[in-house]
Amino acid sequence: MDQATKGVWAVLAACSIWGVAPLYYKHLAYVPAGEMLAHRTLWTLLFFGLLLAVQGRLRDIGRLLGGAERWRVAISASFISVNWGIFIVAIQAGHGVEASLGYYIFPLVAVVLGVVLLKERLTAGQAVAVGLAALAVCVLTYGLGVAPVVALALAVTFAIYGLVKRGIRAGAVVSVTVEVLMMAPLAIIWLVLVQGGWATEFGRDGGWFGHQAQATLLLPLSGLITGGPLILFSWGAQRVQLSTLGLTQYLNPSLQALCAVVVLGEPFTRWHAVAFALIWVALALYSAEMWRKDRAARRPAVSVATSGAVVK
Repeated sequence: MDQATKGVWAVLAACSIWGVAPLYYKHLAYVPAGEMLAHRTLWTLLFFGLLLAVQGRLRDIGRLLGGAERWRVAISASFISVNWGIFIVAIQAGHGVEASLGYYIFPLVAVVLGVVLLKERLTAGQAVAVGLAALAVCVLTYGLGVAPVVALALAVTFAIYGLVKRGIRAGAVVSVTVEVLMMAPLAIIWLVLVQGGWATEFGRDGGWFGHQAQATLLLPLSGLITGGPLILFSWGAQRVQLSTLGLTQYLNPSLQALCAVVVLGEPFTRWHAVAFALIWVALALYSAEMWRKDRAARRPAVSVATSGAVVK
């Protein structure tokens, strides 16, 4: 198996784990969302901290924290925490289908942010894709009588997170470790309050860790579910073409939607069907543009390589 093939399998494995993650969060829906988010933050920090310690890279954390990029990391930490929190609340409240829609339209929202903030230019295909995504949101809003707030919030927060991360030169593991490290004090404070019975979330029982066997066993898995796929994805992304990477990422929201409808029994109306169809067409156009750009970028490199060949 060559490196490119291994990369594809690594990315597919990462997206598959992310795709079925709603089943985990729904199973632990009795744990309040804020408490779950705090556990996810701390167990992810422990997971990545141990990994960097084994690799002898703990000094990279200090370099990033002490460098000029620390404020950018603080901003990215805020947005990914909000994104995680919205996702957990959505799954617990039975909005898994809408959450999956958010991760479908996220690439198109990222394109819009690139145009607005970075003055990037849209190709004709990208413009049509963005227009179809906007139409899908309008269709769903009209059909359900309410805007898909969860989907839009997830897409926007994740797109801004990606935009901020573009300026961070550290690797994915180090940057995410510093992000959760920055959020760790708030997570610890909140867990101390709920574990001690001094705070509750909307009157719901809290402090499950250490007081209930199932929660005590399963909550630490939140770090593995978060960190494990990220390592697989980062490793695979370095070995596959950009166009391939873009296509495989759609496995994540597809599995999320499938889990929400088939396993969790969420409704999937005709308005959802129309909106998702529009999104899939938009993503097909977007992926085609990525594939075309990827081929165009690689063509000069191939020409340079072959121009120096000598026929013997």
